[in-house]
Amino acid sequence: MHKNHPFHLVDISPWPILGSFSALILMTGIIKWLHLFSTNLLFIGFTSMLLIMYQWWRDTSREGAFQGLHTMNVTLGLRWGMILFITSEVFFFISFFWGFFHNSLSPAIEIGLIWPPKGIQVFNPIQIPLLNTLILLTSGLTVTWAHHSLMENNYSQTLQGLALTAILGIYFSILQGYEYLESSFSISDSAYGSSFFMATGFHGIHVIIGTSFLLVCLMRHYMSHFSQIHHFGFEAAAWYWHFVDVVWLFLYISVYWWGS
Repeated sequence: MHKNHPFHLVDISPWPILGSFSALILMTGIIKWLHLFSTNLLFIGFTSMLLIMYQWWRDTSREGAFQGLHTMNVTLGLRWGMILFITSEVFFFISFFWGFFHNSLSPAIEIGLIWPPKGIQVFNPIQIPLLNTLILLTSGLTVTWAHHSLMENNYSQTLQGLALTAILGIYFSILQGYEYLESSFSISDSAYGSSFFMATGFHGIHVIIGTSFLLVCLMRHYMSHFSQIHHFGFEAAAWYWHFVDVVWLFLYISVYWWGS
């Protein structure tokens, strides 16, 4: 259909309503798992969510890479959407830091008026947490290298930079999982356990999401979806990854180092 404007009026798509239903099934499955220790509904919800995400992203990639529907005006809207999304994520993490500092700067009598509370054996900040900090800082460098290589139309270096960043993200998640397994306290151990696992756990989920974002960009770059001047999908992934890096620096300084 011919149009005489630069804006993208999206076609009718089944993915939003199906995505909503799969999210409902997923959340119901999580509740069933927590109360009845049954994972069948959780597995169905998770599988349907992954399938819908794949097909929705596939359609969006086709619109941008092959159909030419992501004009400069549309890309500007996508940029503002990503900026506002990251801003909302900043405030999401501010709430966790607020709770942490509220409890640590004025410990309640219920936890003995001390921080960390008595009986909590905290992590050594110069062991796995410091290694994870170096991993994320290095991944910030590699994703920037990939971005500059893409702007210089260097296909192979972009591929290498993206692959390295994704590997570092996976390595970070493995190390954090190992740290959780070795932990001497749990999420139910006073305000410290709750603050620690909520803040670092949600950051860990964001690392996994960011890594999947980068892996999608890696596949799209391998299939030559990006060009020097048209690669907002990659830029959005890089912005998100830098946000994840900065949040971890604040977590490391406040929770692991100062808070211990």
